[in-house]
Amino acid sequence: MTDNDMRDDDMRDDDMRDDRNGLIVFGAGGRVGRATVAEAAARGLRVTAVVRDPAKYRDLEGGSVTVVRGDVTDPTSVAALSAGHAAAVNASVRLDVPAVEFFPAAAKALMAGLVDAGVGRLVVVGIATTLQTAPGVRMMDAPDFPEPHRAFSQGHVEEFELLTDGAGPDLDWLMVVPALDLNAQAPVTGGYRTAVGTVLDGPGRIAHADLARAVVDEAVRPRHSRVQLAVSA
Repeated sequence: MTDNDMRDDDMRDDDMRDDRNGLIVFGAGGRVGRATVAEAAARGLRVTAVVRDPAKYRDLEGGSVTVVRGDVTDPTSVAALSAGHAAAVNASVRLDVPAVEFFPAAAKALMAGLVDAGVGRLVVVGIATTLQTAPGVRMMDAPDFPEPHRAFSQGHVEEFELLTDGAGPDLDWLMVVPALDLNAQAPVTGGYRTAVGTVLDGPGRIAHADLARAVVDEAVRPRHSRVQLAVSA
Protein backbone atom coordinates (compact mmCIF):
# COMPACT_ATOMS: atom_id res chain seq x y z
CA MET A 1 0.00 0.00 0.00
CA THR A 2 1.46 3.40 -0.98
CA ASP A 3 0.96 6.78 0.68
CA ASN A 4 -1.66 7.54 -1.96
CA ASP A 5 -3.65 4.35 -1.38
CA MET A 6 -5.40 4.64 1.96
CA ARG A 7 -7.55 2.39 4.11
CA ASP A 8 -9.03 3.31 7.47
CA ASP A 9 -8.50 -0.02 9.21
CA ASP A 10 -6.04 1.49 11.66
CA MET A 11 -7.10 5.14 11.34
CA ARG A 12 -9.37 5.07 14.39
CA ASP A 13 -9.13 7.61 17.18
CA ASP A 14 -10.46 6.45 20.54
CA ASP A 15 -10.49 10.01 21.87
CA MET A 16 -13.27 10.96 19.43
CA ARG A 17 -15.52 8.30 20.95
CA ASP A 18 -15.51 10.13 24.26
CA ASP A 19 -18.60 12.19 25.11
CA ARG A 20 -16.44 15.29 25.23
CA ASN A 21 -15.30 14.82 21.65
CA GLY A 22 -16.67 13.53 18.37
CA LEU A 23 -17.42 14.78 14.89
CA ILE A 24 -19.93 17.41 13.77
CA VAL A 25 -21.13 17.16 10.17
CA PHE A 26 -22.77 20.16 8.50
CA GLY A 27 -24.94 19.27 5.52
CA ALA A 28 -25.59 15.82 6.93
CA GLY A 29 -28.75 15.31 4.89
CA GLY A 30 -27.08 15.24 1.46
CA ARG A 31 -25.46 12.22 -0.17
CA VAL A 32 -21.94 13.09 0.94
CA GLY A 33 -23.12 14.17 4.36
CA ARG A 34 -25.10 10.97 4.88
CA ALA A 35 -22.14 8.85 3.81
CA THR A 36 -19.87 10.76 6.17
CA VAL A 37 -22.24 10.31 9.10
CA ALA A 38 -22.54 6.59 8.33
CA GLU A 39 -18.76 6.15 8.09
CA ALA A 40 -18.11 7.99 11.33
CA ALA A 41 -20.84 6.11 13.18
CA ALA A 42 -19.52 2.79 11.88
CA ARG A 43 -16.20 3.62 13.54
CA GLY A 44 -17.98 4.17 16.84
CA LEU A 45 -17.55 7.95 16.81
CA ARG A 46 -20.05 10.30 18.41
CA VAL A 47 -21.62 12.28 15.56
CA THR A 48 -23.71 15.45 15.50
CA ALA A 49 -25.55 15.65 12.17
CA VAL A 50 -26.51 19.23 11.31
CA VAL A 51 -29.40 19.86 8.90
CA ARG A 52 -31.81 22.73 8.23
CA ASP A 53 -34.94 20.72 9.08
CA PRO A 54 -34.38 17.82 11.49
CA ALA A 55 -37.92 16.51 10.95
CA LYS A 56 -36.91 15.47 7.42
CA TYR A 57 -33.87 13.51 8.53
CA ARG A 58 -34.91 11.48 11.55
CA ASP A 59 -33.69 8.36 9.75
CA LEU A 60 -30.15 9.57 10.41
CA GLU A 61 -30.61 9.52 14.16
CA GLY A 62 -29.77 6.59 16.37
CA GLY A 63 -26.87 4.99 18.14
CA SER A 64 -24.05 7.53 18.34
CA VAL A 65 -25.74 10.00 15.92
CA THR A 66 -27.75 13.04 17.03
CA VAL A 67 -29.60 15.17 14.46
CA VAL A 68 -29.83 18.92 15.14
CA ARG A 69 -30.99 22.07 13.37
CA GLY A 70 -28.28 24.51 12.36
CA ASP A 71 -27.08 27.08 9.85
CA VAL A 72 -23.54 26.67 8.51
CA THR A 73 -23.51 30.31 7.34
CA ASP A 74 -24.21 31.65 10.86
CA PRO A 75 -21.09 31.78 13.06
CA THR A 76 -23.20 31.86 16.23
CA SER A 77 -25.01 28.68 15.21
CA VAL A 78 -21.72 27.02 14.23
CA ALA A 79 -20.11 27.90 17.56
CA ALA A 80 -23.07 26.77 19.67
CA LEU A 81 -23.40 23.40 17.93
CA SER A 82 -19.69 22.66 17.58
CA ALA A 83 -18.59 23.14 21.17
CA GLY A 84 -17.26 19.90 22.61
CA HIS A 85 -16.36 18.31 19.25
CA ALA A 86 -12.88 17.37 18.13
CA ALA A 87 -13.42 18.09 14.42
CA ALA A 88 -15.95 19.38 11.91
CA VAL A 89 -16.92 18.41 8.36
CA ASN A 90 -18.74 20.70 5.95
CA ALA A 91 -20.61 18.83 3.22
CA SER A 92 -23.28 21.52 2.86
CA VAL A 93 -24.63 22.84 -0.41
CA ARG A 94 -27.50 25.20 -1.25
CA LEU A 95 -28.86 25.14 -4.79
CA ASP A 96 -31.31 27.95 -4.03
CA VAL A 97 -28.50 30.37 -3.16
CA PRO A 98 -25.76 31.47 -5.61
CA ALA A 99 -22.63 29.42 -4.98
CA VAL A 100 -20.46 32.56 -4.85
CA GLU A 101 -22.58 33.67 -1.89
CA PHE A 102 -23.16 30.41 -0.07
CA PHE A 103 -19.72 28.78 0.01
CA PRO A 104 -17.81 31.93 1.09
CA ALA A 105 -20.45 32.65 3.74
CA ALA A 106 -20.06 29.12 5.09
CA ALA A 107 -16.26 29.44 5.12
CA LYS A 108 -16.41 32.70 7.07
CA ALA A 109 -18.90 31.31 9.58
CA LEU A 110 -16.92 28.11 10.08
CA MET A 111 -13.64 29.95 10.58
CA ALA A 112 -15.20 32.18 13.24
CA GLY A 113 -17.56 29.71 14.87
CA LEU A 114 -15.20 26.75 15.14
CA VAL A 115 -12.46 28.84 16.71
CA ASP A 116 -14.96 30.27 19.22
CA ALA A 117 -16.03 26.69 20.02
CA GLY A 118 -12.46 25.46 20.43
CA VAL A 119 -12.66 23.07 17.45
CA GLY A 120 -9.27 22.83 15.79
CA ARG A 121 -9.87 20.71 12.67
CA LEU A 122 -12.15 21.34 9.68
CA VAL A 123 -12.59 19.21 6.55
CA VAL A 124 -14.64 20.75 3.74
CA VAL A 125 -15.80 18.95 0.61
CA GLY A 126 -14.85 20.62 -2.67
CA ILE A 127 -15.52 19.97 -6.35
CA ALA A 128 -13.30 18.38 -9.00
CA THR A 129 -13.71 21.19 -11.53
CA THR A 130 -11.47 23.43 -9.39
CA LEU A 131 -8.52 21.02 -9.62
CA GLN A 132 -5.60 21.64 -11.96
CA THR A 133 -5.30 19.61 -15.15
CA ALA A 134 -1.95 21.24 -15.94
CA PRO A 135 0.22 23.70 -13.98
CA GLY A 136 -1.89 26.80 -13.39
CA VAL A 137 -4.83 25.48 -15.43
CA ARG A 138 -7.99 24.26 -13.74
CA MET A 139 -10.67 22.07 -15.26
CA MET A 140 -13.13 24.97 -15.03
CA ASP A 141 -10.80 27.19 -17.09
CA ALA A 142 -11.44 25.26 -20.32
CA PRO A 143 -12.99 27.52 -23.00
CA ASP A 144 -15.92 25.16 -23.55
CA PHE A 145 -16.67 24.67 -19.85
CA PRO A 146 -20.42 25.25 -19.26
CA GLU A 147 -21.00 28.70 -17.77
CA PRO A 148 -23.54 27.60 -15.11
CA HIS A 149 -21.04 25.01 -13.87
CA ARG A 150 -18.29 27.62 -13.89
CA ALA A 151 -20.35 29.86 -11.60
CA PHE A 152 -20.92 26.99 -9.17
CA SER A 153 -17.23 26.06 -9.26
CA GLN A 154 -16.26 29.66 -8.57
CA GLY A 155 -18.06 29.46 -5.25
CA HIS A 156 -15.72 26.68 -4.19
CA VAL A 157 -12.72 28.64 -5.48
CA GLU A 158 -13.67 31.59 -3.32
CA GLU A 159 -14.29 29.27 -0.37
CA PHE A 160 -10.78 27.83 -0.75
CA GLU A 161 -9.23 31.29 -1.07
CA LEU A 162 -11.00 32.51 2.06
CA LEU A 163 -9.79 29.52 4.05
CA THR A 164 -6.27 29.96 2.69
CA ASP A 165 -6.09 33.65 3.53
CA GLY A 166 -8.32 33.80 6.59
CA ALA A 167 -7.86 30.71 8.75
CA GLY A 168 -5.46 31.39 11.59
CA PRO A 169 -3.26 28.99 13.55
CA ASP A 170 -6.15 27.85 15.75
CA LEU A 171 -7.96 26.15 12.85
CA ASP A 172 -6.29 23.44 10.79
CA TRP A 173 -8.32 22.77 7.64
CA LEU A 174 -8.38 20.70 4.48
CA MET A 175 -10.52 20.66 1.33
CA VAL A 176 -11.17 17.09 0.18
CA VAL A 177 -12.11 17.04 -3.51
CA PRO A 178 -13.82 13.97 -4.98
CA ALA A 179 -13.24 12.73 -8.51
CA LEU A 180 -15.45 14.29 -11.18
CA ASP A 181 -17.69 11.24 -11.27
CA LEU A 182 -18.92 11.07 -7.68
CA ASN A 183 -21.25 8.18 -8.26
CA ALA A 184 -23.72 6.42 -5.99
CA GLN A 185 -23.48 3.36 -8.28
CA ALA A 186 -19.69 3.16 -8.27
CA PRO A 187 -18.24 0.07 -6.59
CA VAL A 188 -17.08 0.63 -3.03
CA THR A 189 -13.39 -0.29 -2.94
CA GLY A 190 -12.60 0.35 0.71
CA GLY A 191 -9.65 2.54 -0.30
CA TYR A 192 -8.76 5.62 -2.32
CA ARG A 193 -5.92 7.43 -4.08
CA THR A 194 -4.91 11.03 -3.41
CA ALA A 195 -3.08 13.92 -5.03
CA VAL A 196 -2.59 17.50 -3.87
CA GLY A 197 -4.32 20.07 -6.05
CA THR A 198 -4.36 18.11 -9.30
CA VAL A 199 -6.67 15.71 -11.10
CA LEU A 200 -5.66 12.08 -10.59
CA ASP A 201 -4.94 9.81 -13.54
CA GLY A 202 -7.42 7.01 -14.09
CA PRO A 203 -11.19 6.70 -14.41
CA GLY A 204 -11.98 9.75 -12.28
CA ARG A 205 -14.72 7.99 -10.37
CA ILE A 206 -15.42 7.38 -6.69
CA ALA A 207 -18.27 6.03 -4.57
CA HIS A 208 -19.78 8.19 -1.84
CA ALA A 209 -18.70 5.63 0.77
CA ASP A 210 -15.05 5.79 -0.31
CA LEU A 211 -15.12 9.60 -0.34
CA ALA A 212 -16.60 9.52 3.17
CA ARG A 213 -13.78 7.21 4.24
CA ALA A 214 -11.23 9.80 3.12
CA VAL A 215 -13.13 12.65 4.78
CA VAL A 216 -13.36 10.88 8.14
CA ASP A 217 -9.75 9.68 7.92
CA GLU A 218 -8.59 13.28 7.55
CA ALA A 219 -10.90 14.51 10.30
CA VAL A 220 -9.78 11.83 12.75
CA ARG A 221 -6.04 11.80 12.07
CA PRO A 222 -4.99 14.62 9.74
CA ARG A 223 -2.37 13.80 7.14
CA HIS A 224 -2.83 16.90 4.98
CA SER A 225 -3.34 20.54 5.83
CA ARG A 226 -4.44 23.73 4.05
CA VAL A 227 -4.56 22.24 0.54
CA GLN A 228 -6.98 20.72 -1.91
CA LEU A 229 -6.70 16.95 -1.59
CA ALA A 230 -8.01 15.17 -4.70
CA VAL A 231 -9.51 11.77 -3.94
CA SER A 232 -10.34 9.05 -6.45
CA ALA A 233 -10.85 5.29 -6.56
